[in-house]
Amino acid sequence: MKTPTKQPSIFPVRLKEARKRAELSQFQLGVLAGIDEFTASARMNQYERGVHEPDFGTVLRLADALGVPVSFLFEPNNRLAELILLVGQLESKELTQLIAQLRRTQD
Repeated sequence: MKTPTKQPSIFPVRLKEARKRAELSQFQLGVLAGIDEFTASARMNQYERGVHEPDFGTVLRLADALGVPVSFLFEPNNRLAELILLVGQLESKELTQLIAQLRRTQD
């Protein structure tokens, strides 16, 4: 029986993409996310290379520091990831309107 091949995580790719969009260094992002200054750069580098994965609390702080929805960091489909970023920028009322509009197109 074949051993299932582990799929590489999209998280490192999305993390680096979001960090670059935010124009932050690895050190800056790490510090903003509450990582100790002495290890911030090294830890972010390891996360972006997929050597280590952060715990969920750290993921929440990273997403907050980057201004992106957590789901963006884990979405493997590029088009859906872009949509998540766009929708994540909407105000509550605009999001409600978009949901209503999308539901009408489904009817």
